[in-house]
Amino acid sequence: MTQINIDETVFEIIEKYPVTLDIFISQGFNNFADKAVLENFGKKITLRNALIFKQINQDSFTKMLTDAIDEKDTISDHNVSSTIDGSETLQVTGLLPCPVRLPLVEELNSFIESNQLKNIKFDLKAASMGLDWLKNDLKKGAEADDLADVFISAGFDLFFDNKLFGRHKNSGVFRDTTQLEKWNSMFSNAEIDLRDPKKHYSMISVVPAVFLVNTTELNGREIPKSWEDILKPEFRKSISLPVADFDLFNAILLNIHKEYGTEGIEALGKNLMKSMHPSQMIKEGRKVKPEKPVVTIMPYFFTKMVREGDSMMAVWPEDGAIISPIFMLIKDSSADKTQALVDFFISEKIGEVLAHQGLFPSVNPNIDNRIDKKNKFMWLGWDYIYSQDIPELIAKCESIFTNAAEM
Repeated sequence: MTQINIDETVFEIIEKYPVTLDIFISQGFNNFADKAVLENFGKKITLRNALIFKQINQDSFTKMLTDAIDEKDTISDHNVSSTIDGSETLQVTGLLPCPVRLPLVEELNSFIESNQLKNIKFDLKAASMGLDWLKNDLKKGAEADDLADVFISAGFDLFFDNKLFGRHKNSGVFRDTTQLEKWNSMFSNAEIDLRDPKKHYSMISVVPAVFLVNTTELNGREIPKSWEDILKPEFRKSISLPVADFDLFNAILLNIHKEYGTEGIEALGKNLMKSMHPSQMIKEGRKVKPEKPVVTIMPYFFTKMVREGDSMMAVWPEDGAIISPIFMLIKDSSADKTQALVDFFISEKIGEVLAHQGLFPSVNPNIDNRIDKKNKFMWLGWDYIYSQDIPELIAKCESIFTNAAEM
């Protein structure tokens, strides 16, 4: 297992292990995406001091780095060029959240080997790699017969685009075959029902967005307890958002637009904190105290990385944590051949990996998601989803948000 020296500079670590750059960016070190900043400021700050500055738990962060490095070195997707018995090769493609990709790929490899499945091929990349590689393939005009048999990905950006998956969905190419008699009680009540009534989309889990509040930066303001609070003028330029995490960010934009309209998106944009550029933090060898966000909106998983006793307080919104679903699309024409795979992804074993290692609540009814029953979720709802052109609405919200943030 790789050992990370926390007293090395961020630049040294990323130069040695390029795969870690995505981890840094996804955890709020967005400025390191700029090569000039990385080569300048990254050479001046050690990993230890960077984590202290961000108030991030050292053990949790370094584990994420080592998992990413070791995953790249030791885990490869299961590729099959041909099968011994001549059976048709089945393809599983998509993205998995970074905290759970490694254990899920290991479980999938084990499942394939223990069941002697010689006709499975999968390409499940880390979510931090983004969707461009998959979008580019789809934009080439792939027909239904050329599509993978099972797709997995979070968020609304990919599966609802009529130029990509949408046109196939509208033609009846995909069908929910998960066959769960009931769903986890967290998702099968009057307030929230994740089951697609048209049975196009399957779902295995969700990614909740919650607040991390820096109590030392409140300066007399009350701790925000709801999304409505987050939009208040007193939090102008003091909110940090997961803009680089497109799946979750788009889910936030869509839900805010549904609940609060254009005015809500504008308020969210105005409240975005414009982070100080790292180069501004060093003036003639003297570090300037940087701005710190009062509230950071992030996946629930990452709140567990905060050091105990810090000034940071995790807050589950009273009106519900906005969720980005982890969808599964199953091709109808090969549904009989993929049922074992579908059952695997919806199983208790995978549900436990998602819920307990990633803190991504599972829809499996037998999983204890370890979330207080008083905590709610905010979900777009299928009626709303099917009544909207989702990609067009995302683009509209992003434009409104960006213009408001730049004012």
